Amino acid sequence: MDVTIWHNPRCSKSRQTLELLRSRGVEPKVIEYLKMPPAAGEIRRVLALLGRPAHDLVRTGEAAYRDAGLSRRSGEDELVQAMFHHPVLIERPVVITGKAAVIGRPPEAVLTII
Repeated sequence: MDVTIWHNPRCSKSRQTLELLRSRGVEPKVIEYLKMPPAAGEIRRVLALLGRPAHDLVRTGEAAYRDAGLSRRSGEDELVQAMFHHPVLIERPVVITGKAAVIGRPPEAVLTII
């Protein structure tokens, strides 16, 4: 099974999720999304796999959220573009397979798709 993780090595939940995957024998493709941000189309694809609205993938406590004037009423396209231009807004970690995706909060949530 191909597994990808959008990872931030400075985030404890992201590190815990990566460790959990590896402890289960899964060696994911690690994408440090702050260094290599996903394209807007990839963000949309992952949102479809998550089955959740864009706002659920946004870190609302970030200054970039406030600075961009985003809110719960922001549209899907506006939020996707904001995540594309400011990847710090993407909740982490996100684990993706060919058929599903899940946000690793808590890290054990990823066990539902592997």
